[in-house]
Amino acid sequence: QVQLVESGGGKVQPGGSLRLSCYASGSRFSLYAMGWFRQAPGKQRDFVAAIMSSGTTTYRDAVKGRFTISRDNANNTVYLQMNSLYPEDTAVYYCGLYGGNGLPISWGQGTQVTVSS
Repeated sequence: QVQLVESGGGKVQPGGSLRLSCYASGSRFSLYAMGWFRQAPGKQRDFVAAIMSSGTTTYRDAVKGRFTISRDNANNTVYLQMNSLYPEDTAVYYCGLYGGNGLPISWGQGTQVTVSS
């Protein structure tokens, strides 16, 4: 079973940047679509961005032009570069690995992102 470990969260001022990383164990990382999700207190977990095995990317509208998802298959890692952060981006960010049904089948433990002055 693939295990996911996120890192890179922290506190940043509005307008700042952070880069999240997610390392995936296992030997077939390049075959999986990967995604980032976030969950604010009292709210459901929402999709943020995804990257297919082909490299095709997709984003939720609220982060388009500010966030960039990328992957390094040689190092089993997916990244989320977050620029121009807003307070409403504050959440726990989770890395997810997609199964064949188009839904995440494995999650990391999450990393806290706080945007505040």
